[in-house]
Amino acid sequence: MRIAIVKLSALGDIVHAMVVLQFIREAMPQSRIDWVVEEHFSGILEYNPHIDTILPVNLKALKKEKSHIFSEFRRLKAYARNRYDLVIDMQGLIKSAVVARILGPSCGFDRHSVREKAAALLYSRTFRIPYEKNVIMRNADLVAAALNFEIGSDALMEKKPFLFYPDSACGKTVSFLMPEKKNIVHILGSSWESKVYPKEKFVEIIEALPGNHLLVWGNDAEKSRADFIAGKCEARVLPPMNLNELKALIAAADLVIGGDSGPTHMAWALNRPSITIFGPTPSFRNVLETKINRVIDCGKKIDPLKLDKNELCINTISAHNIVTLAKELLS
Repeated sequence: MRIAIVKLSALGDIVHAMVVLQFIREAMPQSRIDWVVEEHFSGILEYNPHIDTILPVNLKALKKEKSHIFSEFRRLKAYARNRYDLVIDMQGLIKSAVVARILGPSCGFDRHSVREKAAALLYSRTFRIPYEKNVIMRNADLVAAALNFEIGSDALMEKKPFLFYPDSACGKTVSFLMPEKKNIVHILGSSWESKVYPKEKFVEIIEALPGNHLLVWGNDAEKSRADFIAGKCEARVLPPMNLNELKALIAAADLVIGGDSGPTHMAWALNRPSITIFGPTPSFRNVLETKINRVIDCGKKIDPLKLDKNELCINTISAHNIVTLAKELLS
């Protein structure tokens, strides 16, 4: 069977979706699995043995240059020549539904299960999976229903690590690690400013927690935040890293601490201990908590259907509570 998965962005959402690959391969070992993704995020999929072909697109460019629509359409029509038996849209947006429709017979969430209800009109088949349900379980339920097999909650809890990287990526990251200390990676950014934990509180955490503290950043604002923290305590600002190098670093970490962001969720994907700090997004929906992957939130009830990007409750979370949980995980 020829299967195409459409999950275009963003980094954390792609990570949450990728867990299904190992279960598809187990249930359907002879299938071909291709994945359509925004080219900026394609590195997260690289080296995965469960993916036959990564199919990059650049739909984000259309916001700035509408004329690119013709080249992107030609690219999708070329992908469609693979003659997919089924295209599964795990994004649930109108643009992803259009992509899936171009590629072949498609399926996705029904109109009651997505924000952009018109997307459901473009699928050959739809499935009702409550939008407010945990996103990882939503992804698993959609794929299982589409392909007619089961992915149970126990299977998700016992998943195998599913991010992969070349040996060369390890060569760069090994120099940052200290075998005689606990290597603690701090993720300083997120897609919304309101999901970012205050830099002053990161200083408190680092001062209270013995270890080799490594600061990861992805843009100028995050670099400035990292420089501030390193100037106040003993922590190392890492150089720019690509996604494969970041995978290798997180795979070697003793603990990852950060907000609701792709790099923090990569720790869950790699079965590494993590603390995800939640403010304006609901922890119950965005993390599948395990014994080593824990969450701390602001204690405020967050409605996944009415998110407020200006909600700053993450600022109220105590650094002391994070330190206490970190010590538990590191022990």
